Amino acid sequence: MRHTLTIDDRTLSYLDFGGPGRPLLALHGGMSEGLAFAGLAEALGDAWRVIAPDQRGHGDSDRAADYSRAGYVADAVALLDHLGLDAPVALLGYSLGGLNAVHLAAAHPDRISALVDIEASVEINPADGGWMDFLKGMRYSAPTREELLAAAGPIGSQFVAQALRPLPDGGWRLPFHPQDMLDSVEACRGDHWDAWLGSACPAVLVHGVRSTSLPQAQADAMASRRPGTSYTPLDGDHFVPFTDPEGFHGAVAKFLATL
Repeated sequence: MRHTLTIDDRTLSYLDFGGPGRPLLALHGGMSEGLAFAGLAEALGDAWRVIAPDQRGHGDSDRAADYSRAGYVADAVALLDHLGLDAPVALLGYSLGGLNAVHLAAAHPDRISALVDIEASVEINPADGGWMDFLKGMRYSAPTREELLAAAGPIGSQFVAQALRPLPDGGWRLPFHPQDMLDSVEACRGDHWDAWLGSACPAVLVHGVRSTSLPQAQADAMASRRPGTSYTPLDGDHFVPFTDPEGFHGAVAKFLATL
């Protein structure tokens, strides 16, 4: 189920959950990996073949020279080409992956048949002193798991404990480099309305109504301004796919059933 391809001397790792269903390309959020969609793949069953890459700099994929939208999108297109998926596919993305999905759908409308945006905003202005600043104090590797998790602070047990990678020398590393994540966050800065409005395929915006990453007013505007877009609110915050997986899986399955 785990495979790799080489892009410009970089390894891109991906999970193909298989099955006879239609392909669904799923792009995870920052500090995460393709395995985050294992539960979704199980919930969708044979109706959909979930393909979930570890995006550049995440999981088992190599680090990259940059973390621009163009870079992330190019990797996704290379994966579609590698898999021989020439016909349009359904596309899902959460948070960072959602923004990448929005840009992929706009840049390559002939490759995308439907869009699921989970908690990806289109007006992004990361501020100094924000919650992502904890990355500045994190370590990428350590001799023991305990040291690495201690340096990870509040996200240690919650996000990365099960995703740490062993090193050949017996040490451990995070499933991402902290500086790469900071660079990714900064590269998201800006107005992405043109990309959001730049595709015409059916879409759904899945929104945690208590999210501070996607304010309600912006979510409402996104749903109303883009033709063919439905809106699914869930009772949660930005991390609703993890805190309410049943609701998240149901929202995605309901939309996909309309295609």
